[in-house]
Amino acid sequence: MLDSIFEKAEVAGSILEEYSQEEIDRLVEQIAKDGEANALPLAELAHNETGYGKVEDKKIKNILATKILWDSIKNEKTVGIIKEDTVNKIIEVAAPVGIVVAVIPSTNPTSTTLYKAIISLKGRNPIIFSPHPGAKGCIKATVDIIREALKKVGAPEDAVQIVDNPTIELTKQMMSHPKTGIILATGGLGLVKAAYSSGKPAYGVGPGNVPVFIERTADVEKAVKDVITGKTFDNGTICASEQSIIADKPIAKQVIEELLKNNAYILKGDEVQKVASVVVTEKFGANPKIVGKPATYIAKLAGVNVPEKTVALVAPLDGVGKAYPLSIEKLSPVLALYIEDGWEKACQRCIQLLKFGGLGHSLGIHTRNKEVLKQFALKKPAFRIVVNSPTTHGAVGYSTNLMPSLTLGCGTFGNNITSENITARHMINIKRVAFETKPVNKGRFSPYDFYFKDVKPHSIESVIESKLSDFEVSESVEKRVYDFVCEEDIKKALKENRKILINDKTLITPLALDEGKKHNIFEKV
Repeated sequence: MLDSIFEKAEVAGSILEEYSQEEIDRLVEQIAKDGEANALPLAELAHNETGYGKVEDKKIKNILATKILWDSIKNEKTVGIIKEDTVNKIIEVAAPVGIVVAVIPSTNPTSTTLYKAIISLKGRNPIIFSPHPGAKGCIKATVDIIREALKKVGAPEDAVQIVDNPTIELTKQMMSHPKTGIILATGGLGLVKAAYSSGKPAYGVGPGNVPVFIERTADVEKAVKDVITGKTFDNGTICASEQSIIADKPIAKQVIEELLKNNAYILKGDEVQKVASVVVTEKFGANPKIVGKPATYIAKLAGVNVPEKTVALVAPLDGVGKAYPLSIEKLSPVLALYIEDGWEKACQRCIQLLKFGGLGHSLGIHTRNKEVLKQFALKKPAFRIVVNSPTTHGAVGYSTNLMPSLTLGCGTFGNNITSENITARHMINIKRVAFETKPVNKGRFSPYDFYFKDVKPHSIESVIESKLSDFEVSESVEKRVYDFVCEEDIKKALKENRKILINDKTLITPLALDEGKKHNIFEKV
């Protein structure tokens, strides 16, 4: 059965390899549009099947994995000659990486499927999905939508396939299959290790144990609201979600007050141990029974009485390690809380937390102190340092200009091959055609003039054309009715002194809504 699936993928891949950039982009755009159109029903399917997270947040993740992702890669060249370096006399040519084996988790099943299909196909690579058994229904439904999109544009449907009855053994066989080109592994440490030991190239990512430092110069009210927003988004199932708050001592009291205002519950006495006993397993992993569950559910399971409106449980801790179980990644709306006097001590605490399970992943800091920020950037073993924003939204490129991604590399610190947000550019090989520039033997003709003499990438005409193009884009933006608005759209509109046109169907993120109302920037049509 497996050989048959790979053979179909190979045939589909040979067809895709002949596609032009325009054909590939039309194909990928159709998937992005259809995925976005089904963002809500897919979110409902994922929630109903797994019991994890929140429908409204899963819908946003599906939009991140379609519209926002497509907008970030649509102008990227992935076919044919992608660059002509007239200075160094090198031509770069894109080539597919081959058949992609993609392992999909149960925490973000539909969004990860859409995301991996889009970045793979953008590079002309067929993809085969191995779904988590606990989410195979909603993943299959997502694959069906993608295959239907391929059919609409006349592309081979077998460029996207799924195994019907996934097992650990079958997934291992897929990863080590002779026709596998590359592996996109999202899941636990065991899965990532299996991917790296398969003998095939792999993008696997390590766990997140994200600390967030609220420094004394921070806007404490916003900082705490950001932490709670990030931690409760889809009930903490994103690996970039905040796991621990490190509060600077002079503002610690205010941090606790703001946590209470934002419906967090501060655990007291033996309540910390009660919650730890149901959240953390004996092997120091997150208990599957509480992953993506509401704070009230977890509290009830632990025998702790909390107000009905509670959205997060906060455990004050004095240390990091096995003696403090809640200092690990918890994949639920449960936070650890540390109080440290000064950024130096906070810095050390953050490093301890990262070393205990999140090396290379992400870190958050809320501050207005430039020097403290520099020190954190220099000293922290994390490759995404999110400033004054929820780490959940910032690390995946939703509230920042990082590349939109649901696979976040942890670099060599986390035993990963890359420290970047994995996107379309990671799904192509690049051939380099290099001309002689330091002659070994002299000849009658220039080694490169025949190719580069007519290449004028920086001519006056091209600059004017670029500026006119920017103007035309700007004009169209002013007249366009937005179907989705994020905080970055608000910033751009303010900078360009223009309104944002919306209608009843426009989806607006909470932060964008607050900022838009504050500046009276929305105009309903």
